[in-house]
Amino acid sequence: MWSGEPSQPCWPGEQPAQSNFPYFPGQPTSSTAPSWPGNPGQSAGQPGQVLCPEQPNPPVVLGWQGQSSWPTQPAIPALHPGQPGWPGQTPSTPSQPWPCPPIAPLAVPYHIDLPRGMYDRMLITIRGQVNHNANKITINLLRGKDIALHINPRFNEAGRQVVVRNHRVDECWGREERELQAPFPFTRGTPFEIKILCTYNEFKVAVNNTQVLEFKHRIRELNQINRIDICDDMTLASISVDNLP
Repeated sequence: MWSGEPSQPCWPGEQPAQSNFPYFPGQPTSSTAPSWPGNPGQSAGQPGQVLCPEQPNPPVVLGWQGQSSWPTQPAIPALHPGQPGWPGQTPSTPSQPWPCPPIAPLAVPYHIDLPRGMYDRMLITIRGQVNHNANKITINLLRGKDIALHINPRFNEAGRQVVVRNHRVDECWGREERELQAPFPFTRGTPFEIKILCTYNEFKVAVNNTQVLEFKHRIRELNQINRIDICDDMTLASISVDNLP
């Protein structure tokens, strides 16, 4: 059972570096920036990356301002804001907070635009909590109306728990993928942390510091994937977008 503590910014099995850079405004943590195994100093520098000259590798962070844990609510476990990075990776650059994060949970359905699309080594981190009576959670990465990656954890499909992945082009769904590299990672009523890593060839998904699946790109124009949609049976705490070197 995951304790609700967010993962360190590294790939599973690697030892992350530590730093005291604050991740959320006014909230000092051990936040550090992400890196890729065996390439501690390599720059991301991929086309479509959300960068500016004054602030290299700036992530987008949406969540509660100044909160070190889930706001106090009856029967809701603590969920502490985490650090950017893929589980097990040694980070290189500290994360920067979104200037004006909301002061309450993000409303679901939730949508965020990616003005310059996706790119190799782009990392999306989603934190929230599964509803107590949840049937499913849905995360879509979209290119216009097409879906490049559909992630759909289902809590009771004919008595089974599954994570369905697929894509959709011109209203036509592709072939479903259901196999996991680890046990079903979600539990009703508990917090979670999902990391989606985009590479040149595939998406990799980790939940609660464990990689659970890979999905080969079926829509290859990564820079045209310009929107994230999150919906269904969850409370959404935060979303961040970071760059792995």
